[in-house]
Amino acid sequence: MPHENYLFTSESVSEGHPDKVCDRISDTIVDAFLSEMPEARVACETLATTNRVVIAGETRGPDTLTHDYLAHLARLAIRDIGYEQEGFHWQHAKVDVHLHAQSADIAQGVDSSGNKDEGAGDQGIMFGYACRETPELMPAPIYYSHKILKLLADARKSGREPALEPDAKSQVTIAYENGKPVRCTQVVLSTQHTGDLSSQDVRSIVEPYIAAALPDDWINDDTVWHVNPTGKFIIGGPDGDCGLTGRKIIVDTYGGAAPHGGGAFSGKDPTKVDRSAAYAARYLAKNVVAADLADRCTIQLAYAIGVSEPLAVYVDLHGTGKVSETAVEKACREVMNLTPRGIREHLQLNRPIYARTAAYGHFGRAAEADGGFSWENIDLVHALRDAAR
Repeated sequence: MPHENYLFTSESVSEGHPDKVCDRISDTIVDAFLSEMPEARVACETLATTNRVVIAGETRGPDTLTHDYLAHLARLAIRDIGYEQEGFHWQHAKVDVHLHAQSADIAQGVDSSGNKDEGAGDQGIMFGYACRETPELMPAPIYYSHKILKLLADARKSGREPALEPDAKSQVTIAYENGKPVRCTQVVLSTQHTGDLSSQDVRSIVEPYIAAALPDDWINDDTVWHVNPTGKFIIGGPDGDCGLTGRKIIVDTYGGAAPHGGGAFSGKDPTKVDRSAAYAARYLAKNVVAADLADRCTIQLAYAIGVSEPLAVYVDLHGTGKVSETAVEKACREVMNLTPRGIREHLQLNRPIYARTAAYGHFGRAAEADGGFSWENIDLVHALRDAAR
């Protein structure tokens, strides 16, 4: 019997969380290379600690992107996040850049040549997921965890809430009845702040934003609140905790409501299937649900390094399908070229659209006019319906 009545919890972290600072810097580097050369290759990792940023990895692109210029871009990213603190300041932090040329051994396996199409940049499995819990076809716990922090960040940056600082974490526990989310049973919110504020002071600031983020009747007198439960939170960001690129992969995806293949997204150009195939899997899963072929859909794509075609396409409709999983698997291959090149061309991924993905989730966002979040479009509905018949 399916588990119909239960509690499920997901968390999010803000753009000022140390790991997210690193994701933002790494994706800023990706955008810089793609702006100059759409076919550039980037595998960039960032470490951040007290007034220190280290950027390392492999690239293939124009010589105009000097280390000094990339360090400048990193500072601008830190400034935009909002760090002007003694222990982490966009102007005063030391920024070291250790990027070097991409390995020739990797390049020869990935590049197209002769009759060989461009291969995957590495082996790996990627998952996409969609469900009817929110209008954006995302799981409710992760969607609302992100929304809480985005509202607080907007309030902080606008100047409406000057006591808030960039580092924050949210967590919501949602009660499901008959398989549907119906209310929030517990809220956890920890946010960095200025001044001598108590937990109750912070709650008075954040509570209206949390209430605004959640559906109207999801918070009641039985909802349990944990706001800055350890007390003061003044020292935060990379000064309080070392950050690294790629450590928040469940926050980036579905909050634990769906599988994750293991690869991080940030810092990687779209030839890396860790990123592009995960976007393609979400795109297909979202369109399957939007096409009313199922109420829930999980899609797995598998690749081998240097091989262009996916090794396998797997679909699970979780008992909600209007057609068979086999029919949807066949339809996915028919409506979209799932080679690395095919994915990039279909979703137009060779554009500087990645820094904006570094916080508040890669999925469940609105597709943008310049091609950002193109994998959130639902333009395959009719093609999938026809192919799945």
